[in-house]
Amino acid sequence: MSILVFGKTGQVATELQRQAKVTALGREQADLTDPAACADAIMQSDASVVINAAAYTAVDKAEDYEATALMVNATAPAAMAAACAARGIPFIQISTDYVFGGSGDNARGPDAPTAPLNAYGRTKLAGEEAVRAAGGQYAILRTSWVFSAHGNNFVKTMLRLGAERDRLTIVADQIGGPTPAADIASACLTMAEAMQTDPQKSGTYHFAGSPDTNWADFAREIFGQSGLAPEVVDIPTSSFPTPATRPLNSRLDCSDLENTFGIMRPDWRTALRSVLNEIATA
Repeated sequence: MSILVFGKTGQVATELQRQAKVTALGREQADLTDPAACADAIMQSDASVVINAAAYTAVDKAEDYEATALMVNATAPAAMAAACAARGIPFIQISTDYVFGGSGDNARGPDAPTAPLNAYGRTKLAGEEAVRAAGGQYAILRTSWVFSAHGNNFVKTMLRLGAERDRLTIVADQIGGPTPAADIASACLTMAEAMQTDPQKSGTYHFAGSPDTNWADFAREIFGQSGLAPEVVDIPTSSFPTPATRPLNSRLDCSDLENTFGIMRPDWRTALRSVLNEIATA
């Protein structure tokens, strides 16, 4: 299996390079603001599967730069998916829980109605729709609350703030599943191999860490495992306004992924230990 990855320094792209022999294209090799160049990279490659692990992920900034986010998150994946369809190879697109509106208390399955609350979610949803419309073999993998030892993420932010402050106020009414980037990468590789032999596995899937939690309790676990001891004070989302509205309910029903590919939800608390160890020894 020859794998072409869009993205090189992001959390999932980094883990893909750790776990498999892949050709990873950074911005200098394939700029996602140039969709034609992305398509050409696929057409000129010997890849038997393509994974798009690159995206415009600056959620708040996307409110002011939605056109750029749309190019990166929708137009470029559309071109990639079309090139993969022309070559007859599988295309895997990583998406997000932010395509949902975030109401209610139940976990959403892949067929649940979408209703993004912000520009980032709108552009990622547009990317999903474009990938499906390309007519090739595809898998869209929606995930949430990604963390790892590299890149920018909640774990690294909490370690920094926890070392600087004695008291932190953290949102406690947003619920979701923190997801290790390493497990997302592993899931993508498992899906890629399976899709090469069974085109019927095309579709949209969910993947998130277990158990579901909120940001405040996620922070408490980070501090408990790292030995930091700031006081964590729960606050509602309304007390922490941001340019982009965040969904309150990011719970994802991941049963389709388990049933189709045998991929189970990872325990994020166990993965967190590994991530913290890696950060501490870096």
